[in-house]
Amino acid sequence: MKRSVDDLLDEARSHLERVPIEDLDDLIAAGALLVDTRPVEQRSRDGEIPGALVIDRNVLEWRLDPSSEDRIAETSYDRKIVLFCNEGYSSSLAAATLRELGLDATDLVGGYQAWLTK
Repeated sequence: MKRSVDDLLDEARSHLERVPIEDLDDLIAAGALLVDTRPVEQRSRDGEIPGALVIDRNVLEWRLDPSSEDRIAETSYDRKIVLFCNEGYSSSLAAATLRELGLDATDLVGGYQAWLTK
């Protein structure tokens, strides 16, 4: 059975409690880890969210999986992880993958562009 990327996105989001921009500051204050998965070109062009940890998408699972030898110190199965990309599409797919690893992961509705225009 062939599926479209929109089907994959819908499936991924059905397992996420996505974060509206209005709730982001409260989650960070409560200890959530904010992770920027955008490529360097977008970060250089558009800027960054202060306090966000930058992890390239191609190594995301290895850096955030607490059982990985290549994990970062900030990750934990008990810590909420909020991913963001530019507009909130690839971050939904990535968050769904992290949830399969047992992490409390989600993403930011609208991504960096939502933060930029808040």
